[in-house]
Amino acid sequence: MATPAAKRKPVFVKVDQLKPGTSGHTLTVKVVSSKPVKTVSNRGGRTSVLAAARPSRIAECLVGDETGTIVFTARNEQVELMKPGSTLTLRNAKIDMFKGSMRLAVDKWGRIEVAEPATFNVKEDNNLSLVEYELVNVVEE
Repeated sequence: MATPAAKRKPVFVKVDQLKPGTSGHTLTVKVVSSKPVKTVSNRGGRTSVLAAARPSRIAECLVGDETGTIVFTARNEQVELMKPGSTLTLRNAKIDMFKGSMRLAVDKWGRIEVAEPATFNVKEDNNLSLVEYELVNVVEE
């Protein structure tokens, strides 16, 4: 019987360490606010049985820790976990770029877990999603 590969201990990062285009982050955050964005029932006008049975829900949530905040895009089941005041551990989170600003997301390869209530106060005056990034193509000569 083969022995399973040893799991690596997660390296927790702080919100202010997040950079555009990175992934694989594990962090503990507090939910500051959550607002539903939209419910999508089908894609591109085609109605499928699956889409009709389970509409896709999206909420934009402001999450953060003692170093700053960032907008987290919650999808479907994730929306219920995003209650203001709750503390969550985001595993294998990634940074998506949306209109030039960073958004934190957890896709099917990641996990959101409810954690013990955090003792830190969220630093709300350092919102990383308010920083606008510009894509610059570097031409090497």
